[in-house]
This record gives sequence, structure tokens and C-alpha cells, in this order.
Amino acid sequence: MSMLAAYKENTVTTQSGERLVVMLYDGAVRFLKIAQQAITDNDFEKKSTNITKAQGVINELNVSLDMETGGEIAGNLRSLYLFMNRHLNQANLTCDGQKVQDVINLLEDLNQSWKAIAK
Repeated sequence: MSMLAAYKENTVTTQSGERLVVMLYDGAVRFLKIAQQAITDNDFEKKSTNITKAQGVINELNVSLDMETGGEIAGNLRSLYLFMNRHLNQANLTCDGQKVQDVINLLEDLNQSWKAIAK
């Protein structure tokens, strides 16, 4: 394993759960901003690749929810994650940058809450 790979792995494995969620949100937003630019540039492959990456992050957030312990909050988050994925599917099919922006806005709002918790 290279030094860089070891550093990256150590960075992730030493974070708190809350900080990992923040990192996931940051990553999804980054992918979606790249997808938005790709829509503007008519780069359909790059758009699809980055929307798919963001959906992978959102799916990971969704499957990691503890529905028993999390109760209503976990249920609300699941509904939001499912909505985001449907919205991104539509954005991917129609090259709709506004739908991508809608999901970015939701992720950034949620991320602010997680950042407050992770401090």
C-alpha cells in the first residue's frame, strides 16, 4: 500500500461516525457540482458518472440508517434519501441542472446539521 493510500485509509478510519457522515455529504455535493458543470458543458458521460457517484453516496447513507434506534428522524432521512435518488434519476435522464441543484441544497442543509453535531 502506498503512503498516500495508507494516509487516506487512516484519515477515514479514525473519524467519528458524525464526521464520516459530514465527509459523505461533502463528497456527494462535490460530485453533483461536477455533474452540474458537465451539464453546462454538454459532457453527458461526466454528468452521468458523477450523478451515479453521488447516488452511491446517498445509497450508502440510506442503508446505514438505524431505523430502530433512529425512529422518526431516521424515517425522515430515508424518505429524503429516496427522494434525492429519484430526483437525480430524473436529472440524469433529462440533463436538468435545477434538479441537481435541488439535491445539492438538501444535502448542504443536512450537512450543516451534521457539522454542528460533529464538533
